Amino acid sequence: QVHLEESGGGSVQTGGSLRLSCTASGYAATRNCMGWFRQAPGKEREGVAFIYRTQHGGMIPYYANSVKGRFTISQDNANNTMYLQMNTLKPEDTAIYYCAAEVRESSVYCYQGPNDYRYWGQGTQVTVSS
Repeated sequence: QVHLEESGGGSVQTGGSLRLSCTASGYAATRNCMGWFRQAPGKEREGVAFIYRTQHGGMIPYYANSVKGRFTISQDNANNTMYLQMNTLKPEDTAIYYCAAEVRESSVYCYQGPNDYRYWGQGTQVTVSS
């Protein structure tokens, strides 16, 4: 059974930084996509950043335009953990951030819609104050 657990949310001021973690259990460490979505009150869930984890232990990152240059996604294969380093945070980054995962054996592309992922964490709140 796949289980994803996020941690690292919190409250910061504009321009601050946070690092989110997502640890996967019961889930293969390669040939899949893992990513971060966020959902602000009254808004749809949107993709933020994704990684395709290759069969050789590497990763291919993908970012939403709104976070390029500010957020960095990374992984620790040994611990089956994914990270999202968020820098230069803005009030519009305030949302619940969710970790998601899906098997991807036939392609290295990670789709960025919530319907493309079966496995989800419980979410962690990120609040950025002005």
